[in-house]
Amino acid sequence: MANIRVKECLGNGYHADPQLFLQAWNHRGHDVRMDTTDPSEVAESFWEKHYRARRTWGERANPLLVETAGPLHPGAALDLGCGAGGDAIWLARHGWQVTAVDISATAVAQVRERARELGLGDRVTTEQHDLARSFPDGEFDLVSAQYFHTSFTLPRAEVLRTAARALRPGGLLLIVDHGSTAPWSWNQDPNTHYPTPTEIAAELDLDPEQWPVLRADMPRRRATGPAGQTATVTDNVLVLRRTL
Repeated sequence: MANIRVKECLGNGYHADPQLFLQAWNHRGHDVRMDTTDPSEVAESFWEKHYRARRTWGERANPLLVETAGPLHPGAALDLGCGAGGDAIWLARHGWQVTAVDISATAVAQVRERARELGLGDRVTTEQHDLARSFPDGEFDLVSAQYFHTSFTLPRAEVLRTAARALRPGGLLLIVDHGSTAPWSWNQDPNTHYPTPTEIAAELDLDPEQWPVLRADMPRRRATGPAGQTATVTDNVLVLRRTL
């Protein structure tokens, strides 16, 4: 097993102890060696290794992003934790000006290069951000936070409040979280609690008159695992609109 030095300063993440997360990841064949105890450096190092090891593109957009953004008039969109860029590319193809951000320099470089290859370079701006420390400038008509939770320390509610304040009047904040665990997930702790949309909204503590809730539900979908296996999982969905 890799030599993992993750100190108590990381605290508990959104779903699980980060040390257990890294151990589980290494058991899957990854070689993640952490030589720092700084929470942000640990997270950045992990995701850098993850995206450097990728050999395929996950270009399919998340269905709930497509469902939410599809009827909207294209404007400026912010993709928090863009990863492989499937959502950012879909938005750009449908007329949006997209700012795609991730903690991994490799991830944003891959998204930027892919956008150029597809002739979408003028529609996709990529920025590297550790959202615990910095947030992109600008105002947006859509902010998307797809499965924006991590086992590394992150002031999630604070980041999402900042995202809500970055909306233009009429803009939407789309939050999609895991509501259950697939059988192939690294996290099989039966005691894991996945906050409901109501709990997420309460944690954000935004003025309901300025950010009314448009959607708060828990739809189920079929998910496909790395070996082609399938399972039914639950998503927790919250959509807010800025009115003022």
